[in-house]
Amino acid sequence: MLDLRPDAIIADFFVLCNGNSDRQLKALIEYVRQDVKETFGKMPFSIEGQAESGWVVMDYADVVVHLFLEEQREYYDLEGLWQEANVLVSIQ
Repeated sequence: MLDLRPDAIIADFFVLCNGNSDRQLKALIEYVRQDVKETFGKMPFSIEGQAESGWVVMDYADVVVHLFLEEQREYYDLEGLWQEANVLVSIQ
């Protein structure tokens, strides 16, 4: 989880995670959607991409969730792009 405040106007936080297959990405998408709905009463404003493409973005306005296949996560390297952001949580 990256804390983009106070500089970024895109969102306050990015949540970045990856799955091992498009099937696992589909499960992650559904889990995030359902858990955020039950816990916070929020639905994403939009969901872009598909599990088969290897990258899905779920926009909750102040929090943007990026779900990747590992090779797409390495390729786009959002951690490198936002290297000045404060890393709040990192699970390897």
